[in-house]
Amino acid sequence: MSKSILLRGGTVVTAEAETRADVLIVGETVAAIGPNLEAPAGAEIVECDGAYLLPGGIDPHTHMELPFMGTVASEDFFSGTSAAAAGGTTTIIDFVIPNPKQSILEAYKTWRGWAEKSATDYSLHVAITWWDDSVHADMGTLCRDYGVNSFKHFMAYKGAIMCDDEVLVNSFTRARELGALCTVHAENGELVWRLQKDVYDRGFRGPEGHPLSRPPEVEGEAANRAIRIAEVLGVPLYLVHTSCIDALEAITRARLEGQRVFGEVLAQHLVIDESVYRNPDWNAAAHYVMSPPFRAKEHQAALWKGLQSGMLHTTATDHCCFCTPQKQAGLEDFRKIPNGTGGVEDRMAVLWHHGVRTGKLTPSEFVAVTSTNTARIFNIHPKKGTIAPGSDADIVVWDPEKRRTISASTHHQNIDFNIYEGMEVIGNPARTYVRGSLAWDGTNLHTQRGFGRYIDRPCHSVYFQNQERRNTQNVPTPVERVLPTRG
Repeated sequence: MSKSILLRGGTVVTAEAETRADVLIVGETVAAIGPNLEAPAGAEIVECDGAYLLPGGIDPHTHMELPFMGTVASEDFFSGTSAAAAGGTTTIIDFVIPNPKQSILEAYKTWRGWAEKSATDYSLHVAITWWDDSVHADMGTLCRDYGVNSFKHFMAYKGAIMCDDEVLVNSFTRARELGALCTVHAENGELVWRLQKDVYDRGFRGPEGHPLSRPPEVEGEAANRAIRIAEVLGVPLYLVHTSCIDALEAITRARLEGQRVFGEVLAQHLVIDESVYRNPDWNAAAHYVMSPPFRAKEHQAALWKGLQSGMLHTTATDHCCFCTPQKQAGLEDFRKIPNGTGGVEDRMAVLWHHGVRTGKLTPSEFVAVTSTNTARIFNIHPKKGTIAPGSDADIVVWDPEKRRTISASTHHQNIDFNIYEGMEVIGNPARTYVRGSLAWDGTNLHTQRGFGRYIDRPCHSVYFQNQERRNTQNVPTPVERVLPTRG
C-alpha cells in the first residue's frame, strides 16, 4: 500500500490563487486538496499552520559536471540536485553540450548516464554546436524517442561551441518542423572575441576585464538577431539568462508585435551588480566571472520590471560551479577564467526575500516565475509546476519567516564560494518533498542517489500542425510573408 502524507493547515499557492487547504499525498502524487481532509489510516500528518505550500521549484538552466574551458564543473548531478532540494527546487533541466562534430545523440546518451545519479527529477536540453545531415536526423530522434523538446544555441564562445547564422537557420528550421523550442545564449561571439583581445592588450588582465569585453550591446545585438531570425522562420524562441536592458527591450518589442518569445532571468542578475569585479581579492572577483556578466544597477531595476510586467517569464541559475583552484587557471588572463557561478540552492529564497517581501512579486507570481511558467513552456505541466490532484507531489512547505544567512560554510553546493555570501534571506523551505519523498526537513538532507527520474518533454505539436495547416490551406509561411509580391 502506498504511503500517505497529509499536509494540514497550510496555504496552497499556485500561479492562479492562494487557498487555505490541506494536501493529501498518496505515493508519489497529489491525491486531494481541500479543507479539513481526513487522513487515511496510517498516514503521516504534517502540521503546516502559518506555512505556504508551494509547487517544487523548477530550474530550467543548470550545468552539472559540465566539461568546459579545460576543466569540469565541480557539482555532479547528485550533489547539485541535493543542494537544489535543500533550497526548494525539485526539478532541473540541464544541458547536453556536444563537442563540435560530435554526434548529438551520442552526447545526449553520455549526459543521461551522468544524470542517473540525480536526487531530484531532471530533463535535458540539447545544444546544437554544428550542422550536417546527421544533426538534422538526430534532432528528430531526440524529439521522437527521448522526450527532448528544446535545443540550445550558443551565439558566443568563438572557436568552440558558437553557432554562426547558418547553423542557427538550419537548426531553427528543423525545430519548427519538429514542434521544438529553440533556446539561445545571446551574445555576439565575434564582438566578444575582438573585445577580449582589445581589453587584454590594453592591460586589463584580471576579472575586471570580463565585463569590459562583454558590454550590454553585444547581448542586445545577438538577442535581436536571434529574435528576427526566429520571426522570419516562424519558430518560438526562448532567451536564456537575459541580463540587460538591451536584450529586454528586444524581447519586449517582439512580444508586443505578437511574436512567441520567452525570456529567462537569473536570480543573481537581479541582485548582484558589476562592482563585484573590482574586488581587490582576485579569487573573490573571479568567482563572479560568468557570461553574460553582472551589470550596472539600472539593469537590475529593469529586469525586475520585466518580471513584473510578464516580459520575462522564468527564473533560473545557470548553476555551473568552479572552485577557486579551477578559477585560478585565469590568474594572468581573464579570458581563461572558467565561466560560471553557483546558486541552485539559493534561487528560491533570494527571489522570495527580494521579490515577495519587497512587494515586487505576489506569492502566486513567485510560483509562476520559479515553477509554473517553466513547466508550461517546456510542456511538463500539470505533471510539474502546480499542486493539483494527479500532479507529482513535488511540494515545498515554505516558512515565510524562516531566516538564513547564506554562506559557503553552510551551503550544500559543491563549491568553496557562495556569490551571495553573508546575505540574510527571510523565507526558506521548512520541508521539501520530491514525488512524495522527504528530501529536506529544514535542517538535514534526506536525498537518495538515483531517486530522480528523467522527465520526457513532448514536442509542442501545435507548431507542427500550424505549419501543416499552412501547407494545406495555402497560408503564407513566415518566409513568404516577408518576400515582395511580384507585379
